[in-house]
Amino acid sequence: MKYLKNEKGIALITALLITLVLLAIVLTVIYLITQGTIISGFQKKYQTAHDAAYGGIDITAKDLIPKVITGMGTLGSMTYGGRLTAAVGDSCFNSKLTIPTANWTGCTSLADARDADVKNHPDFTFTLSSIAPQPNFAVYAKIVETLPNLPATYCGSVSPCPAGNSSRSPVILEGEAVAANNTGMNTPQHFPFLYRIDIQAERQTNPDERANITSVYAY
Repeated sequence: MKYLKNEKGIALITALLITLVLLAIVLTVIYLITQGTIISGFQKKYQTAHDAAYGGIDITAKDLIPKVITGMGTLGSMTYGGRLTAAVGDSCFNSKLTIPTANWTGCTSLADARDADVKNHPDFTFTLSSIAPQPNFAVYAKIVETLPNLPATYCGSVSPCPAGNSSRSPVILEGEAVAANNTGMNTPQHFPFLYRIDIQAERQTNPDERANITSVYAY
C-alpha cells in the first residue's frame, strides 16, 4: 500500500496566515494610536475650556461680587474694556447678592433668573482671550441660587430676610471678642452670603469645545 504525500501549497497557506495575523496586529496598533491621538486632542480642548471656566469663577467671585456688594461699582457699569456684557439689570443682580432665591426682586423674569441654563439666561457674559491664533472663549456666568445662612430668629419681622449678614466693609467674618478688638467693642460673628454660581465657557467658534462648572461661594 502506498500513501501519497502532497504538501504542495502548505507553505503558501502558512505564509498567508502569518501575514494576515501580522496585518491584524499592525491595524490594531494603528487604531489604538489614532484613538489615543483623538482622545488626547479632546482632553486638551476640554482642559483649555475648563481653565477658561475657572477664570470666569475667579472674575465673578473675586472681583465682580466684592465690587458690587460693597458699592464700588455696578454690574452694568463694569465693562472691562468691552469684554463684559451685563445680561440682567443692576436691581436684579443686587437682589441676587443679598436676598434668598425665593425673594429675588427686580428681575424681568424670575424663572429665567433661577434657570440653570447659563448660556441662554446668564447674568453676564465675559470674553477671555486665547493664545493666538486660536479663537477667544465666551464665558457665561450666573448666580443660580442665594442660600440663607442666618439663624431663624435673626430677621424677626424683616421681610424679605437677607441671605446673610456679611459686613460690606473689610472686617473679620468670624467676629471678635472685646479683648481682641482695639476699639473695646464686641464684633458679632458674621454669617456670610452663600451663592451657587454656574459658569459655562466655550470656544467662540466651536460651542462643542466647552466646560461647565458649578461652585458654592461664601462672601
